Amino acid sequence: MAEDLLGSDGIKRCSWGNSAPDYVLYHDTEWGVPLHGDDELYERLCLESFQSGLSWITILRKRESFRKAFERFVAKKVAVFTEDDVSRLMGDASIVRNRAKILAAINNARAIQDLDVSLDDLLWSFAPAKHKRPRTMGDVPAITDESKAMAKELKKRGFAFLGPTTCYALMQATGMVDDHVKDCFRA
Repeated sequence: MAEDLLGSDGIKRCSWGNSAPDYVLYHDTEWGVPLHGDDELYERLCLESFQSGLSWITILRKRESFRKAFERFVAKKVAVFTEDDVSRLMGDASIVRNRAKILAAINNARAIQDLDVSLDDLLWSFAPAKHKRPRTMGDVPAITDESKAMAKELKKRGFAFLGPTTCYALMQATGMVDDHVKDCFRA
């Protein structure tokens, strides 16, 4: 098991974190680090939605293009996107051109504007009080009761393209849960 965690740089990290140079940086500096701020969380929410059915490395490598295409993920700006913006985004080869996901990103920006609490407060309200770190990557769940509850609440509030699996990935990425494996240096 320990051999799977040892990177070429001699650092033990979650095995996926050693699979590509882009992953090393993301794993070591960002994944699992508590993230706050409505626009920051909106970005992650969108990127996790765009990742659905794709490899995360694809999204990670297109991240700067996504930021440019979606006004740096300032929800107020995306909320006023029009059909012309949708056409522009569908023609932008530097991002994932999936109409349903693009429409969901715009819809979700609008849903944020209608919230009676901050997106930050809403999302973090689903962070479990206790979370046990996994021993191995095989022990990492795809969904939890909290991610099911988050997905249900977001749907109730008008959000789209955010099921329990995507919500759990969001929770992992933004530090709402810490799924770095036991022997990872980040543990």
